[in-house]
This record gives sequence, C-alpha cells and structure tokens, in this order.
Amino acid sequence: MGQLFGTDGIRGIANVAPMTAEMALAIGRATAHVCKRHDRRHRIVIGKDTRLSGYMIENALTAGICSMGVDVLLLGPIPTPAIAFTTRNMRADAGIVISASHNPYQDNGIKIFSNDGQKFSDKLEAEIEDLVATGKINAIRPTADEVGKARRIDDALGRYIVFCKNTFPDALTLEGLKIVIDCANGATYKVAPIILAELGAEIIAIHNEPNGKNINDHCGSQFTQDLAREVVRVGAQVGLAFDGDGDRLIAVDETGHELTGDHLMAVCARDLKEQGRLRNNLIVVTPMSNLGLRMALDDLGIRTLESAVGDRNVLELMQKEGACLGGEQSGHLIFLDHHTTGDGIISALQFLAVMQRTGKTASELGRIFHPAPQQLINVEVSRKPPLEQVAAVQQAIQTAERELGNSGRVLVRYSGTQSLCRVMVEGSSAEMTHRIATTLAGIVKQELG
Repeated sequence: MGQLFGTDGIRGIANVAPMTAEMALAIGRATAHVCKRHDRRHRIVIGKDTRLSGYMIENALTAGICSMGVDVLLLGPIPTPAIAFTTRNMRADAGIVISASHNPYQDNGIKIFSNDGQKFSDKLEAEIEDLVATGKINAIRPTADEVGKARRIDDALGRYIVFCKNTFPDALTLEGLKIVIDCANGATYKVAPIILAELGAEIIAIHNEPNGKNINDHCGSQFTQDLAREVVRVGAQVGLAFDGDGDRLIAVDETGHELTGDHLMAVCARDLKEQGRLRNNLIVVTPMSNLGLRMALDDLGIRTLESAVGDRNVLELMQKEGACLGGEQSGHLIFLDHHTTGDGIISALQFLAVMQRTGKTASELGRIFHPAPQQLINVEVSRKPPLEQVAAVQQAIQTAERELGNSGRVLVRYSGTQSLCRVMVEGSSAEMTHRIATTLAGIVKQELG
C-alpha cells in the first residue's frame, strides 16, 4: 500500500482503492483508536458534501468507529469548515470530512480534524497509516456494551449558521445588497442562502440543487462564467462562488469581472490594517499568489510571508508568525480571528462587511491591484517522479527563467490531490506569459503524460 494521506487527507476515485468501503472501515477504526486519549466516552463527528458516494463512505466510517467503542455524531451534508467548528463546539475528539473538495463527483476523500478544529497532524496521520497498513488495528476489538453508537445531530446547521453570522459586524447589515451565489451543487446549498438572507441581503442562488452527481460540474469557484452572467443579468452588486465543500470563495463584481482569492485578501488586509486589527502587519500567501498582490501590499506597508502551497501550510506559518489573515489565490482564505480553517461563507461575510463599511462597489475594491499577466495550465500526468530528476523539464524551466529575467517567474509543481502537474508562469506581457507556459506544459506532458 502506498502513502494514504496526501496534502489534504486521502483522496481518489470512489469505490477504487484507496477510496473503498473496506478502507473507510479500517480508517474509521484506526482514527477511533488514536483518538482514545482519556477515560470518558469518546465521540467523533462525521459530515460530508453532496456526492453520491458519501453514503457508502459515511456508513463504512461509522461502522468502523463504533466497532472501536467510540460514538459517532452524524451531521449529514454540511460545509467542511462547519465540521471543524462542530468538532470544537461539541467537545468531540475528532471530526471527519467526507469530501473531495473541488474535484468532480466521481472522486471522494477523507480528511480529519483534531479536537481543536485543526487538520490532523502528520504524526497522527502516520499512526493511522501504520495501523491500517500493518493490520494491527484488526486485533483491537471492544465487545458487548463497549461498542459505540451513532446518532444524528439535527441542529448542526443551526449552530453553524449562528457561528457564521457572529463573524459579521453587529453594526452592519446586508440590507440593500442583491447577491447572486453559486453553491457548486455542494455543501453550502442549504446554509449559504440562509445566512446571507438573515443578514438582510436579497439572494439569488444558482447551482444549488445537488443530485449527487452535479457537484462542481462547470460551476462553483472554479467555473464562474454562469455566476458572472447572472450577476450582470439581474443587476446584482456582487456574486459569490463557493466550491463543493464550502472552504473556498471566489467573487464576481457587479460588471461580471472575477475577483480571485488574491483580490479578496488584499481588500480585507487593507481594511484590517485601517482598523488596527491586522496583527503584526502581516499576511501569509503561497507561491501561487500573483506578483501584483505582493507589490500592492508592499505599497500599503503590509508585510507578506510565503508558505508552501496548501491550507495546512498557510495556517502553520500564520500561527508561527502571529498573522490573522492568510490564504491562496484559489480562494482558500483563513481569518484566524474567526476560524481555524478556510471558510468560504466567513470569507464572503468579511468581504461584504468591507463593501458595506466603505460604501464602495465590488469593482472599486477589486482595483486594489493590477494582476501581473499569469497563466496556469494543469497537465494530466501518469506518474509523479521528483521534478528535479526530470532533466527535460528542468532545462525548460531554466530557459523560461532566463527569458523572463526579473520581470516574471515560473512555478511547476504537482497537485497534492489529483494526477496533475501545475505549470504557472508570470511575465511582463500576456503574449510572453502564454507562450512560455504553453511551451513548458507541452514538455511536461511529453515527459510525464
């Protein structure tokens, strides 16, 4: 068995190893075992997005956890950040998310939160992997009255709605705003319209009728075309796009122009600084963030530190350096004063608060920086050898970097969750950027496709 956990939990095609019912059962058993650290009754929260395969994996995990003498609290379809919140709120020992985030419906995944609402540590993930791979977990079997039981938590959505609304300033309201939201036929389909409407906005929701197979299907934070068209058609002030599990946000201004995670971070960083709430005058970004963002923040006198790609890495550096804001261009933003993980709805509320506080339109706020021309190409790969060992790719990167000089940069890396290699190029002109990125992507495909 290869390594189970990637950069964001376990992920793969549902009903194909490792995302099988048998593996979910074993992971449930191992997770329950590593969580048994005290003498009182243990509890693990389970939530999921709207994928068809969620039923299969949910039941297998539940059986595994109960077989280890640990109780299960079932939340049903709910955003990933709501599971992190509920784990803390209900004093559970862990929270398990069944989701493949922004991936298509055929995929599914398992990620685990510890009792403090943060992702499981590498050490605990390694312990689970060892228990499953060696079969040690098979010998540990409580019996009779020691097995666990499962029950549904009917008010989980209500608890999370209150939690999110409490992150929006008491002195403000969303009255007067017409907002289009794209729920990606995913986990935000129930809660996002309720939260925004209860704060006073007029809500038009699209892609909010999940059927188990339409999650992320040309909608949500990765595909904002439908959202942009609807915002312009109905004359809305802003559009908000979430991904399938609700931890990302991409916005669209009133003209239909997309505002990436970089735009949202810049807007919120400036607002926090003006309020004296930007701790250590710092935000954390990743190598994927646009050069224009760094230059804009520098002009505002705001420091940036760069973590490795991935929300866990962003959070780790934020905590180490005392930052309250960090995130990724993809829309995964962490407002640490409000939550321990990225939350698309909370991110939306912070951006909407800036709109309401300043009286500025989304397009005015979005002009906070001019992105450097950037091209990102995802190349499907059949294998993932260390890139530094692929001579042709390294030579192509060096050639590109020489041509770009100091006016751009190249980033080539594997996706941690999909069979993809991401080729990102920034340059001084769109033509140059496109040409270099296309050439690089072609060489990656030739060598690794």
